Amino acid sequence: MRFYSAGRRFFENDPMKKFAFTLLLTIALTVAEAVSPSLIAYGHTGERFPMAAPSMIAPTIAKEDMLESGDRIPDYLRVMGSVSPTAAPMLAKLVRTMIFGGTISPQTKLAMGIAVADALKTPYAAAHFRRLARNLPTNPEDAGREKLAIAYARDLTGDIHGVSDAEFATTKARFNDAQMVELTMVTCFFNYFTRLTAGFGLTPESWLESATPQLPAQKANPYAPARVTLLTDEEASATVELVNAKPTNNWNIGIANSQRAMNRVPDLRQAWFGMMMEMREGAIVPRTTQLQVSLAVSTLNGCRYCTLHQVLGLRKQNVDVAKLVAMKKDDRALTAEEKAAVDFARKLTREPSRVSDADFAALQAKFPGRGAAEVVMQTCNFAFMNRFTDGLRLPSEDEAVKIYKETYGHAYEK
Repeated sequence: MRFYSAGRRFFENDPMKKFAFTLLLTIALTVAEAVSPSLIAYGHTGERFPMAAPSMIAPTIAKEDMLESGDRIPDYLRVMGSVSPTAAPMLAKLVRTMIFGGTISPQTKLAMGIAVADALKTPYAAAHFRRLARNLPTNPEDAGREKLAIAYARDLTGDIHGVSDAEFATTKARFNDAQMVELTMVTCFFNYFTRLTAGFGLTPESWLESATPQLPAQKANPYAPARVTLLTDEEASATVELVNAKPTNNWNIGIANSQRAMNRVPDLRQAWFGMMMEMREGAIVPRTTQLQVSLAVSTLNGCRYCTLHQVLGLRKQNVDVAKLVAMKKDDRALTAEEKAAVDFARKLTREPSRVSDADFAALQAKFPGRGAAEVVMQTCNFAFMNRFTDGLRLPSEDEAVKIYKETYGHAYEK
């Protein structure tokens, strides 16, 4: 059993032991860089962030989450490994779960991913998705379902409100409620992943076309014959866990509607929020700056649900109402650091393929080291969340509606 996987299970219920374990891995990476710079180095020409060596990353990845054999570690995991010792295993779990978890076939999901990557002109992500798809057997889904799934992904990628009521109803006629949530989450994930890899300027690895991936076994969906969506054991257990969980913030909204919806596909929800929460624990970018980034992305995308959440979060961080009101007009109320983060986030949101080395260097000038990576990840998080919440038309919680109206004197207007 791999060291990190065993360690994570041993420490996960003890915050102090988990902190010590994370600190140990951090020290190991730091010492490795000092002793042998080749263990933490930049990859191919054009990449913008240092990468941990494969030998430093491989022991941290749980065996079931490893999609490569031998010493091959994809560059997206090497970048994350240099951000945080816990980031690479969490991203590996997220990638594996989004593609191979749930009940929709990975063949259909990868067809969606290819469509998203091509639409956003992100060749690194497209190359990885095509390679995985080539090495899978024939899709057990019928062609009609796959075609609907691809159209759904393209429409939601082009605009967070891009799936019309008629198109949603047509797709839902071939997928049950839980699978509609899954289709949406998977589309959101591909929008996250394409921007993440584009933001870091990754180019396809030299071994990508010649090496065969190590893919998990496909599982049959035992609930497929039912005419209604059955509550699975996993969903029931995850619901109990969600209800009993302590709040992670002081927002006074109880269980967020986004989590209620995602819990229809519990393995995907746990992988997604696991990644988000893990990265938030060790963040060095101020929480107010992170919320400014997600507010800028949500405003640009016209996401009602997430805009209300970010305003609520900023108010809970004691950001002045006058500043929030001024920000609706222009960026002059932002600090220099906030402005740099917001400018980068807007470009990565609009046109991920056009983010340049100069754009990333400008971001790093204000956020050196891990800070720049955190801005990239926060931007990508809301490429996901905007499409999920407004794409499914989730209602805003009462507290978010109230605080928004108190702040601006009126209800949300797009």
